[in-house]
Amino acid sequence: MRYISTRGSAPDLDFTDAMLAGLARDGGLYVPESWPVMRAGDMSALAGLDYAEVALRVTQPFIGDSINKETYGDIVAETYKKFTHAAVAPMKELEPDLWLMELFHGPTLAFKDYAMQLLGNLFNHALTTRGQRVTIIGATSGDTGSAAIDAMQGRDAIDIFVLYPNGRVSEVQRRQMTCIDAPNVHAIAIDGTFDDCQALLKAMFNDTKFRDDISMSGVNSINWARILGQLVYYFVAGAALGAPDRKLAFSVPTGNFGNIYAGYVARAMGLPIEKLVLATNANDIMSHLINTGVMTLGDVHPSLAPSMDIQVASNFERFLFDLLDRNGSRVAQQMAKFTDTGELALDEKGWAEAKSVFTGFRLDDAGVLDEIRATYAATGELLDPHSAIAVAGARSKRKDGTLSMDIPVVSLATAHPAKFPDAVEKATGITPPLPPHMADLYERVERFQVLPADLGGVQEFVRQTLKGTKA
Repeated sequence: MRYISTRGSAPDLDFTDAMLAGLARDGGLYVPESWPVMRAGDMSALAGLDYAEVALRVTQPFIGDSINKETYGDIVAETYKKFTHAAVAPMKELEPDLWLMELFHGPTLAFKDYAMQLLGNLFNHALTTRGQRVTIIGATSGDTGSAAIDAMQGRDAIDIFVLYPNGRVSEVQRRQMTCIDAPNVHAIAIDGTFDDCQALLKAMFNDTKFRDDISMSGVNSINWARILGQLVYYFVAGAALGAPDRKLAFSVPTGNFGNIYAGYVARAMGLPIEKLVLATNANDIMSHLINTGVMTLGDVHPSLAPSMDIQVASNFERFLFDLLDRNGSRVAQQMAKFTDTGELALDEKGWAEAKSVFTGFRLDDAGVLDEIRATYAATGELLDPHSAIAVAGARSKRKDGTLSMDIPVVSLATAHPAKFPDAVEKATGITPPLPPHMADLYERVERFQVLPADLGGVQEFVRQTLKGTKA
């Protein structure tokens, strides 16, 4: 399997090189040169398998000859050992054919663990095998940073820097990043929004001298291996609900478009997904795109679902690549126009194709609280704000006929309610406790640096920190 850039002018790479590179040299994102297809018999055979075995069968085609099959099997088996539920991603039926898939049983209580634990093990294998060292720099709206830090802390061949928007993540999210006592971990609070953090990250990747000087790599969902790790639970849900003989749908809380894009990949591989509900908070640039065909950049508004407080969704470029018939130069033109004007319009063909896969849904903070309250009253389940948006989206699209009532709909619960206790308490009067392994989180010492959203200043901090760690 070879990987190509969405902008068409970077060299194609194998899986390991694409993973270590993160972002392509031309500013594009790596995607497989073609989609592997799962035959119906292979898909049926997933039923009853444990999570790790499904993961191995689904993801192996994307690895190709880059990693020995036996070695990759060991990596996958190791990946899920820190998850606290035997099923890894258990499902609960909230009402007939409306399911909740709990993606918060990893070490940092968010869906990012499912991909990041795999990525950490893949990085460790690649760097150990090659005798290399890298500097990972990531940007987070909350959950990516903590998951990345957990996966990378203490690794001898890795230094990791995580940029997060100062004051715009929950206290639990912040402490999961700042309370790690590991010499290779560096948390940076940026005075700005997540989009500012993401812009800094992309600028550092595009500064080839800086990138090469520090051996920079990335773990944001711009890294293809992140998409690979998120792909698995779509097939796990499908196998549990009768695929390939039965269609299903998913409702996905959406910020940076990585998680829902993994659903798109699963669909491209043959999983019979009737529709993907693209569920957003008030920062609705992506649901607006699906509903109108136009993506218009606006201001980021803080919300009860801060991991979705995003305007520029990086992974949309991967989907756009397919919409534009995999023409890298057209993608580069469109993305340059969006950068210059703040607007990107799909043509009629592209918009029709997007609507055939996705349906957009928006929920403001008042609606989030209502959904948390209603779901708890009806089922006894506590939802975090992001998961509440997914459940509300599923219910809304079933009610208005967008989703067939005779197919199961799986809402992805992307974070443990204890990560957002204030919102849950406001809606229900209940403060969800942290699980035992994190019970002392509020008592731990924080370690972080506050910096302005200035590229030169962040780069200098990284350089000086690396000098200090290597001294």
